[in-house]
Amino acid sequence: MTDSLSRREFLGASGAAVGVALTPAGATAAPKGRTAERMVDVTCNVNGRPVSAHVEARTTLLDHLRERMDLTGTKKGCNEGACGACTVLVDGKRMNACLILLAQCEGRAITTVEGIAQPDGSLHPVQQAFIDHDAFQCGFCTPGQVVSAAACIAEGHATSEASVREWMSGNLCRCSAYPQITAAVLAAARRA
Repeated sequence: MTDSLSRREFLGASGAAVGVALTPAGATAAPKGRTAERMVDVTCNVNGRPVSAHVEARTTLLDHLRERMDLTGTKKGCNEGACGACTVLVDGKRMNACLILLAQCEGRAITTVEGIAQPDGSLHPVQQAFIDHDAFQCGFCTPGQVVSAAACIAEGHATSEASVREWMSGNLCRCSAYPQITAAVLAAARRA
């Protein structure tokens, strides 16, 4: 009977061997079951509420919003800052939440799609315009599009179709609802 390794076992053993070979002399591994990452305390404001957290320094704003705060409107799309599905406002400016660490948000105000609605609970003009203009199909990109559109209007860039397309170009829609999105942003800008 021959001893054979499964592909998974082979890859695991190979990875461990490479890790040992690349470890500098005298270096020690992190204790098993404990993280080697530095922990940080962060206090910020999310959708008008003060938030304090004790997290690993490498925790992204996106992961904290979704996994710790259950604010799942902010979507994890590409996780590389290329699609805009995770767009939030940080101190009123558009940011991809996957590219900013929670530790960088110390003392800052964060607004997610859940915080876009009006104080009385009614829809933000952008949200209503997206409904009126059927500016979504699958809906995955919609939260990022709505947040980015609200910022586009506040920044004064929602003046023409060309301007909206340019200033919303960081938000991708795989369903290609761009004509409806552009119409919705311009309609909301007229209401603002």
